[in-house]
Amino acid sequence: MKLASIVFVFFVLALPVVAHARTEQQKDYLSALEADKIRDAETVNERIKLFLTFADDRLKKFQYELEHPSSNRHADMLNSMLNAYVGCVDDAADLIQLGIEKQDNIRVGVDLMATRTKEFLVILEKLAAGGAEIDIYKENLDDAIEGTRDAMNEAEKAKKKVAPPPVRRKN
Repeated sequence: MKLASIVFVFFVLALPVVAHARTEQQKDYLSALEADKIRDAETVNERIKLFLTFADDRLKKFQYELEHPSSNRHADMLNSMLNAYVGCVDDAADLIQLGIEKQDNIRVGVDLMATRTKEFLVILEKLAAGGAEIDIYKENLDDAIEGTRDAMNEAEKAKKKVAPPPVRRKN
């Protein structure tokens, strides 16, 4: 009887640890649906595309929130959206590095990263030059600009490392 109660106590104490470990796997800036899409994507290119789509979504929501401020936790919301944006861009950049290490065909993802980060950088720099309420989110905006520049530079370097697409020979 003692062994059964010890096992029961261990199980009850271990349950919160297991639950916490499961939630740690999902990025805190992704919704459950977004995390499922990332997990279900079959290729690295698809995952990169998804992360960049999610980054774009966060940036658009940030801009909308600036134009239509909510009265409830406005500053927290702005900073959270910028952090989520940076997280998505960083994860896409990490996938590029992983793809290079594994020698996957990630040319499409690399090209997409190079293009999209240039677009994102224009928006972010415009906000830095004269965005509304900039004092609320300046630090996170600076981090977003730096992270976007880093990702853009990594994508440009990756273009040289990624094998070129196969050339079809005519017979």
